[in-house]
Amino acid sequence: MKDGRTHLAHKAEHAVDLDTGAVVAVTLQGADQGDTTTLDETLCEAGMAVAEQIGREAELRPDDKPKVNVNGIEELVTDKGYHSGAVVERVKSYEVRSYIPEKQAKGRRHWQGKAEEQQAVYQNRRRVRGDYGKSLLRRRGELVERSFAHCYETGGMRRTHLRGHQNILKRQLVHVGAFNLSLILRQVLGAGTPREWRNRCGVLFLLVYFLLTRREARNRLYRNRNATSRAKSLAEPRSRTCRWPRPKPATYTTGC
Repeated sequence: MKDGRTHLAHKAEHAVDLDTGAVVAVTLQGADQGDTTTLDETLCEAGMAVAEQIGREAELRPDDKPKVNVNGIEELVTDKGYHSGAVVERVKSYEVRSYIPEKQAKGRRHWQGKAEEQQAVYQNRRRVRGDYGKSLLRRRGELVERSFAHCYETGGMRRTHLRGHQNILKRQLVHVGAFNLSLILRQVLGAGTPREWRNRCGVLFLLVYFLLTRREARNRLYRNRNATSRAKSLAEPRSRTCRWPRPKPATYTTGC
């Protein structure tokens, strides 16, 4: 592995859209390879997936406004494990703006004969320290880590009993596809998983039952009050009041 241990392990990488949180591409590579080595393959897979989506939208809905950026991937946001001068320079050659936090340097760097790499590193540093770069890094921590938590912690994909790189990758693609499907269900139904949908249906049933029982209790209380008032009126002694007719006022007529 990367730290020198001997394990039969694989390393999974996700490329996530920071606008929707959907996983655009997923790659499975050897765990002995560093992040700076495996970044290019994941970025390439994400670019191919976005280009395929652009072509599909152009074919199915040519007159509608495209929902995918027609220019492809323009920005790359990662954690500090992917930072190196060579990586930042390569990403710049791909015409992609990088937002990669730097590791804490132990000493002063020397840039003799590395003018292009120095320029790329300084530009990346300036973008990361800006307000927009900080907002992108916050969204990366929210959305990218969420996909890993759902797929590997909650989904139980930290360990697998499959043999072979291709079999593990297929299982991983099915898992990531279910994660993207949960995002669609959350947009349509308001619940991302069948268990959550069942819980919400149960809460809705309890709410309807509570409203019906409250209405029935209110009607029962109203009937009890009417019955009580009627019983009181029957139990009280009746007293008849006599009213004498009032005398009519006298009328006088005068004639000429």
